[in-house]
Amino acid sequence: MGGFTYGEVGATRSGGPLPRGYRHLERRMRVGEGPAAFEAAGEAVVTFRMHEGMHVRPQASSPRAEAGTLVTLRLGAGRLSLRAPCEVVWSVDEPRRHGFGYGTLHGHPERGEESFIVDRDEQDRVWLTIRAFSVGAVWYTRAAGPLVPLMQHTYVLCCGAVLRRIVRRKTARRA
Repeated sequence: MGGFTYGEVGATRSGGPLPRGYRHLERRMRVGEGPAAFEAAGEAVVTFRMHEGMHVRPQASSPRAEAGTLVTLRLGAGRLSLRAPCEVVWSVDEPRRHGFGYGTLHGHPERGEESFIVDRDEQDRVWLTIRAFSVGAVWYTRAAGPLVPLMQHTYVLCCGAVLRRIVRRKTARRA
Protein backbone atom coordinates (compact mmCIF):
# COMPACT_ATOMS: atom_id res chain seq x y z
CA MET A 1 0.00 0.00 0.00
CA GLY A 2 2.80 2.43 0.68
CA GLY A 3 3.23 4.98 3.46
CA PHE A 4 1.09 7.75 4.81
CA THR A 5 0.18 10.50 2.37
CA TYR A 6 0.44 13.34 4.89
CA GLY A 7 2.97 14.48 7.46
CA GLU A 8 0.83 15.18 10.53
CA VAL A 9 0.33 11.54 11.55
CA GLY A 10 -1.53 11.28 14.87
CA ALA A 11 -2.83 14.86 14.88
CA THR A 12 -6.44 13.81 15.61
CA ARG A 13 -5.45 12.18 18.90
CA SER A 14 -4.76 15.18 21.12
CA GLY A 15 -8.06 17.01 20.77
CA GLY A 16 -6.05 20.16 20.04
CA PRO A 17 -6.17 22.25 16.89
CA LEU A 18 -6.09 20.31 13.63
CA PRO A 19 -3.29 21.04 11.14
CA ARG A 20 -3.50 24.01 8.78
CA GLY A 21 -3.90 23.56 5.06
CA TYR A 22 -6.72 21.00 5.28
CA ARG A 23 -10.51 21.00 5.52
CA HIS A 24 -11.49 20.34 9.13
CA LEU A 25 -14.45 18.40 10.41
CA GLU A 26 -15.50 17.84 14.00
CA ARG A 27 -18.84 16.55 15.19
CA ARG A 28 -20.00 15.19 18.56
CA MET A 29 -23.26 13.23 18.63
CA ARG A 30 -25.10 11.55 21.47
CA VAL A 31 -25.59 7.84 20.75
CA GLY A 32 -26.98 6.47 24.01
CA GLU A 33 -26.85 6.38 27.76
CA GLY A 34 -25.36 4.07 30.38
CA PRO A 35 -22.66 1.43 30.60
CA ALA A 36 -24.33 -1.03 28.19
CA ALA A 37 -24.68 1.67 25.53
CA PHE A 38 -21.04 2.69 26.06
CA GLU A 39 -19.78 -0.87 25.66
CA ALA A 40 -21.97 -1.52 22.59
CA ALA A 41 -20.94 1.72 20.89
CA GLY A 42 -17.24 1.33 21.69
CA GLU A 43 -17.20 -2.26 20.45
CA ALA A 44 -19.01 -1.32 17.22
CA VAL A 45 -16.46 1.40 16.50
CA VAL A 46 -13.26 -0.54 17.25
CA THR A 47 -14.42 -3.68 15.38
CA PHE A 48 -15.46 -1.64 12.29
CA ARG A 49 -19.14 -2.69 12.66
CA MET A 50 -20.18 0.97 12.47
CA HIS A 51 -18.36 1.19 9.13
CA GLU A 52 -20.06 -2.01 7.93
CA GLY A 53 -23.40 -0.44 8.82
CA MET A 54 -22.46 2.46 6.54
CA HIS A 55 -21.97 0.00 3.65
CA VAL A 56 -18.34 0.99 3.12
CA ARG A 57 -17.21 -2.65 3.33
CA PRO A 58 -14.07 -2.39 5.47
CA GLN A 59 -11.39 -5.01 5.00
CA ALA A 60 -9.02 -4.91 7.96
CA SER A 61 -5.81 -6.80 8.75
CA SER A 62 -6.97 -7.20 12.36
CA PRO A 63 -10.46 -7.71 13.85
CA ARG A 64 -9.96 -4.68 16.12
CA ALA A 65 -8.58 -1.22 15.41
CA GLU A 66 -5.11 -1.01 16.87
CA ALA A 67 -2.02 0.87 15.74
CA GLY A 68 -0.69 -0.66 12.54
CA THR A 69 -3.98 -2.24 11.42
CA LEU A 70 -4.40 -1.82 7.68
CA VAL A 71 -7.94 -1.00 6.58
CA THR A 72 -9.29 -0.68 3.06
CA LEU A 73 -12.73 0.86 2.74
CA ARG A 74 -14.70 0.14 -0.42
CA LEU A 75 -17.62 2.17 -1.72
CA GLY A 76 -19.70 1.10 -4.68
CA ALA A 77 -19.74 -2.14 -6.62
CA GLY A 78 -17.53 -3.92 -9.07
CA ARG A 79 -15.08 -2.02 -11.24
CA LEU A 80 -16.66 1.28 -10.27
CA SER A 81 -16.00 0.80 -6.57
CA LEU A 82 -13.89 3.39 -4.81
CA ARG A 83 -10.98 1.95 -2.82
CA ALA A 84 -9.68 3.92 0.17
CA PRO A 85 -6.66 2.39 1.97
CA CYS A 86 -5.86 3.57 5.51
CA GLU A 87 -3.76 2.58 8.48
CA VAL A 88 -4.75 2.89 12.13
CA VAL A 89 -2.26 5.31 13.68
CA TRP A 90 -3.51 5.24 17.26
CA SER A 91 -6.20 3.63 19.39
CA VAL A 92 -7.58 4.18 22.87
CA ASP A 93 -9.20 1.67 25.23
CA GLU A 94 -9.89 3.37 28.55
CA PRO A 95 -12.65 3.03 31.15
CA ARG A 96 -14.58 5.99 29.64
CA ARG A 97 -13.14 6.19 26.08
CA HIS A 98 -12.82 3.77 23.16
CA GLY A 99 -11.80 4.51 19.61
CA PHE A 100 -9.10 5.07 17.06
CA GLY A 101 -7.72 7.30 14.35
CA TYR A 102 -6.62 6.24 10.91
CA GLY A 103 -4.65 7.96 8.22
CA THR A 104 -4.69 7.78 4.46
CA LEU A 105 -2.26 5.67 2.47
CA HIS A 106 -1.30 5.89 -1.20
CA GLY A 107 -4.32 5.11 -3.34
CA HIS A 108 -6.81 6.90 -1.06
CA PRO A 109 -8.74 9.70 -2.83
CA GLU A 110 -8.05 12.06 0.09
CA ARG A 111 -4.98 12.93 2.18
CA GLY A 112 -5.44 13.23 5.94
CA GLU A 113 -6.69 11.57 9.08
CA GLU A 114 -9.99 10.75 10.76
CA SER A 115 -10.77 9.63 14.30
CA PHE A 116 -13.78 7.95 15.90
CA ILE A 117 -14.06 8.22 19.69
CA VAL A 118 -16.84 6.92 21.91
CA ASP A 119 -16.87 8.41 25.41
CA ARG A 120 -19.11 8.33 28.46
CA ASP A 121 -19.52 11.58 30.36
CA GLU A 122 -20.18 12.15 34.07
CA GLN A 123 -23.96 12.13 33.48
CA ASP A 124 -23.62 8.65 31.89
CA ARG A 125 -24.40 9.93 28.39
CA VAL A 126 -22.56 8.20 25.55
CA TRP A 127 -21.12 10.27 22.70
CA LEU A 128 -19.47 9.66 19.35
CA THR A 129 -16.94 12.28 18.31
CA ILE A 130 -15.54 12.28 14.79
CA ARG A 131 -12.60 14.55 13.98
CA ALA A 132 -10.93 14.77 10.62
CA PHE A 133 -8.65 16.83 8.47
CA SER A 134 -8.33 16.17 4.77
CA VAL A 135 -7.66 17.53 1.32
CA GLY A 136 -8.23 16.01 -2.11
CA ALA A 137 -5.44 13.71 -3.26
CA VAL A 138 -6.69 12.93 -6.76
CA TRP A 139 -8.19 15.00 -9.56
CA TYR A 140 -11.81 13.98 -8.94
CA THR A 141 -11.81 14.84 -5.22
CA ARG A 142 -10.13 18.16 -5.96
CA ALA A 143 -12.60 18.83 -8.80
CA ALA A 144 -15.57 18.06 -6.52
CA GLY A 145 -14.53 21.10 -4.47
CA PRO A 146 -17.35 22.23 -2.18
CA LEU A 147 -19.27 18.95 -2.59
CA VAL A 148 -16.63 16.98 -0.65
CA PRO A 149 -17.26 18.70 2.73
CA LEU A 150 -21.01 18.24 2.20
CA MET A 151 -20.50 14.52 1.52
CA GLN A 152 -18.20 14.22 4.55
CA HIS A 153 -20.72 15.98 6.79
CA THR A 154 -23.47 13.64 5.56
CA TYR A 155 -21.21 10.64 6.16
CA VAL A 156 -20.55 11.75 9.74
CA LEU A 157 -24.27 12.19 10.47
CA CYS A 158 -24.90 8.71 9.06
CA CYS A 159 -22.16 7.29 11.31
CA GLY A 160 -24.03 8.69 14.30
CA ALA A 161 -27.36 7.25 13.09
CA VAL A 162 -25.85 3.81 12.45
CA LEU A 163 -24.17 3.77 15.86
CA ARG A 164 -27.41 4.80 17.62
CA ARG A 165 -29.20 1.93 15.82
CA ILE A 166 -26.50 -0.58 16.85
CA VAL A 167 -26.68 0.64 20.47
CA ARG A 168 -30.48 0.39 20.54
CA ARG A 169 -30.40 -3.19 19.23
CA LYS A 170 -27.68 -4.30 21.63
CA THR A 171 -29.17 -2.68 24.71
CA ALA A 172 -32.71 -3.89 23.86
CA ARG A 173 -31.43 -7.51 23.84
CA ARG A 174 -29.98 -7.07 27.33
CA ALA A 175 -33.18 -5.60 28.78
